[in-house]
Amino acid sequence: MGRTRAPLYGLACAIVALATPAAALTAIDPLTRQPLYGAEDATAKAQASPVPRQVVSFDSRYAPGTIVVSTSERRLYFVLGNGQAIRYGVGVGRPGFTWAGAHSITMKREWPDWRPPAAMLKRRPDLPRYMRGGPDNPLGARAMYIGSTIYRIHGSNEPETIGEAVSSGCIRMTNEDVIDLYNRARVGARVVVQR
Repeated sequence: MGRTRAPLYGLACAIVALATPAAALTAIDPLTRQPLYGAEDATAKAQASPVPRQVVSFDSRYAPGTIVVSTSERRLYFVLGNGQAIRYGVGVGRPGFTWAGAHSITMKREWPDWRPPAAMLKRRPDLPRYMRGGPDNPLGARAMYIGSTIYRIHGSNEPETIGEAVSSGCIRMTNEDVIDLYNRARVGARVVVQR
């Protein structure tokens, strides 16, 4: 009799999982604790930015065109001047991969190719050694290279990670947001990463 119950129990779990309403699968922004999307548009999750891009008040000493990344807020600010900036949601380095400093954008690329750094390949030998640019590429639609570091501000093929600390130190954005920033930021622009 015990043998008969085990398969039925597994089947019951599968039925419960299928009957779970979509609302129970709604993701929550880890900072605001607000839903990232509602049950009615759960299928739009991959297309929607979990943190809407918007112009905000930004009292700072930074010149217009400066990019300020607050890793603790998981936000990137493009300084407009006159006390304003465009705020974007970003994904940042996971614990052990956070960093801070001031650099500049040294290069910009559209649909960049990806070559994982040696340190990443050592941690993840299963990764490809080279990936051509395109929608499936982890760097997404655009990349802005930060100083002489191995880090970039780039798009992502995993938009659900925006607002989280999951990267190996790069600053991730949705492809829509990184294209917007790419069109605004110039090579030589100052990039300030704060914890």
